[in-house]
Amino acid sequence: MLKATEQERHHVLEFMSGQTPDEAVELAQKVYSEHLHAVRHDIWDVHTTGARWWVITNPTSLYSQDQFPNMDLALTFHVGLCLRIPKTERQSPTDLPVEPLAACWRMLEESNEALSHAEEVEDFQAIGMRCREALIALVDVAQEMIAVPEPRPKRSDVRSWSEIAANVILPGSGHQDRRALLKSSADGAWRFTNWLTHAKGVRLNDAEAAVAATELVLSLFTTGLIRYVRGVPDRCPSCGSARLLPERGIHLIDPDTTYERPVCEKCGWTGTPVIVDPVPSALVRPPPEGECAIMSTPLRRFPRRKDEDDDRDP
Repeated sequence: MLKATEQERHHVLEFMSGQTPDEAVELAQKVYSEHLHAVRHDIWDVHTTGARWWVITNPTSLYSQDQFPNMDLALTFHVGLCLRIPKTERQSPTDLPVEPLAACWRMLEESNEALSHAEEVEDFQAIGMRCREALIALVDVAQEMIAVPEPRPKRSDVRSWSEIAANVILPGSGHQDRRALLKSSADGAWRFTNWLTHAKGVRLNDAEAAVAATELVLSLFTTGLIRYVRGVPDRCPSCGSARLLPERGIHLIDPDTTYERPVCEKCGWTGTPVIVDPVPSALVRPPPEGECAIMSTPLRRFPRRKDEDDDRDP
């Protein structure tokens, strides 16, 4: 049996209460954990009054031990099921907890969609243009999330702003190689997408490369910027673990504002809650005094484009 935090146990018990409301949990223990494709899947052996189950996380699902007597078989099926989830059912960038960077990911999603229908040179060039716009949107938001003294580069200067942002969010000699990766990936993606936008002999694989390069830049900078503005340490100050997860909630005296804090999955340490603001701001306001109420359901909803279209008058 593996060690599990109270938060992990609560998640499994809450999940089981929703999936098997007529059965009481008699035993729940984490028995195995494995990283596959950079995703950690925990396996729980759960005994209820009616059956025995495997509960596997990320995403959480349960499997009857009568149908899957072997734990490895259940994990293999679970991972295969995750890979087979239709594209339309995958989490949309507008649903990701990356405010206010969701717009950049929405542009990348549009590039991916255009890629599936691209056939001619003009289509490939248009994908390059979309990728350029996503990179410009990234640095446009980044310069509002970090404090930078004057003189400031032009707002659309992707290469200068990506270098500044990398220096701010990853300072110090310990982050030298991480900064280098952010800077080189942003510079390479910007050069390549500009070339793709204007080149004449481009091919489908060039458009695919532009989307992949842009996605890498967005991933790296989104992670760095979110950790920076929300005060996420490199490791847990209490136990030194790197297993830090975001936890969201609201304060009873300020129910319209969402807060997020880092939580150590290993020892339960919690950081200082900061405001999750869809509008970028370099100023982090302190939370009210007292505890926040942690919610398990989304507290904000960003309308999808189709929802916006549906709201328009015919």
